[in-house]
Amino acid sequence: MKKGLINELFLKFEQVKQIQNNLEFWSARDMQEILGYAQWKNFEKVIDKAKTACLNAGVEIGSGVSREIQDVALTRYACYLIAQNDDASKAQIAFSQTYFAVQTRKQEIIEQRLIDLARVSTREKLSRSERKLSGILFERGVDDKVFAIIHSKGRLN
Repeated sequence: MKKGLINELFLKFEQVKQIQNNLEFWSARDMQEILGYAQWKNFEKVIDKAKTACLNAGVEIGSGVSREIQDVALTRYACYLIAQNDDASKAQIAFSQTYFAVQTRKQEIIEQRLIDLARVSTREKLSRSERKLSGILFERGVDDKVFAIIHSKGRLN
């Protein structure tokens, strides 16, 4: 796939992405156009395949009420499923498969970094507390032997 097309599609995906209540989503009508579908009924078939994949994965997608659909708000996961259930021989679909897989991985990395930061913060807090306790014990005249016993007891519990 040519770099120019990749850049163009990336910009389109980012430009139509919407965020409400900290939930990012794409309009199915916007995705229909970006993914090269001239008719809604053809794109709706792909959405239905993605819904089936979602149901088979055990993810709840709605109330089950039937009604005529004018548009659908697609989460990142829904877009990913649509991309995976479509024809990868189309350049737009091949790009969307890569885009959503990469973006999902980026999110996983960000979440892992947040977990790591929280762990480091907790360790630093524990270290400060231990230094404070050590200072208090030494101020009270606790010798090295008793300090070692207190310290080891804390480690065992």
